[in-house]
Amino acid sequence: MSLQAKLDQVLRRHEELAARLADPAIAGSGDYVRLSREFAGLDELAQAVRRQREAARELAEARVMAGDPAADAEMRALAEEECRSLEAECQALDRSVRVMLLPRDEADDRSAILEIRAGTGGEEAALFAADLFRMYQRYAQEAGWRVSLLQATESDLGGFREVVAEIEGAGVYGRLKFESGVHRVQRVPETEAQGRIHTSAATVAILPEAEEVDIAIDPADLKIDVFRASGAGGQHVNTTDSAVRITHLPTGIVVVQQDERSQHKNRAKALKILRARLFEQARDAAAEARAAERRGLVGSGDRSERIRTYNFPQNRVTDHRIGLTLYKLDKVVAGEALGELIEALVTEDQAARLAALDETGA
Repeated sequence: MSLQAKLDQVLRRHEELAARLADPAIAGSGDYVRLSREFAGLDELAQAVRRQREAARELAEARVMAGDPAADAEMRALAEEECRSLEAECQALDRSVRVMLLPRDEADDRSAILEIRAGTGGEEAALFAADLFRMYQRYAQEAGWRVSLLQATESDLGGFREVVAEIEGAGVYGRLKFESGVHRVQRVPETEAQGRIHTSAATVAILPEAEEVDIAIDPADLKIDVFRASGAGGQHVNTTDSAVRITHLPTGIVVVQQDERSQHKNRAKALKILRARLFEQARDAAAEARAAERRGLVGSGDRSERIRTYNFPQNRVTDHRIGLTLYKLDKVVAGEALGELIEALVTEDQAARLAALDETGA
């Protein structure tokens, strides 16, 4: 089906839904709710298509006026100016409509689980992991999302060997999903006495949060161990079996949770993390069929892929997937300018998928 035929189909369905929703006979019925959702999902695209076609008609009229030898010079100049404005609007509308037609990842609207683990670099890697966590925490707060710590293992100097958090809000996964991978830092560590620059790394994973309806976990597939928590936490650490270790036997995935005093709360948090990991594993398996397509996109989400370097001496951050360098590292790690990187990644992904759409003629 051609692009214009698809758009005609969208407009017809939008008009049909509007007419059905205006019928008092279906008000308050289950059909009304279902049709309302479909209408809302099409409304932005339908409005954009109508404006796109209106702008194209206006542009054609302005071009006729601009080329009319009978019109005076002032009228032709005004028409030429209007042509330039309408051409720019038509180009923007064309891209916007095509982006809205791209298949959407249904997980984009979900909340997400953020996992950060220190990699090579010892204590410095753990400190860098803590810096990354604070960066995402500040970015999330600016976006109006809620961050809840699920699990953390601190290092001797106050960094994180591992930290897991839930980020709740609309569209969290869609904005953060390209952050998965290896993040590398170049700076003089706090542990370096001679001022030498070291390179360390941390691994970030962004997992779409899964509901029970997405992943059904058979209790028979779980091995659950309880034990006494270790580390800070007060007297209960030595007296209460509050820590929980859940092993998913079919996959071998292990989740340990000991941050809460309650065994029940630790179990609930561990299951939330396990469910997210199993959901992502299932999504990865399904994506194997689209491996060729994924290679053309901005990133595969592979946690072993080095995606970004943070160079503190030069106040520089470089995203290697799209070749973007910003000399405002201080603002990026403060969460203020992280959005510039994320927006560039989303835009590049859209451009790659539009190019793939053009190649297939879809």
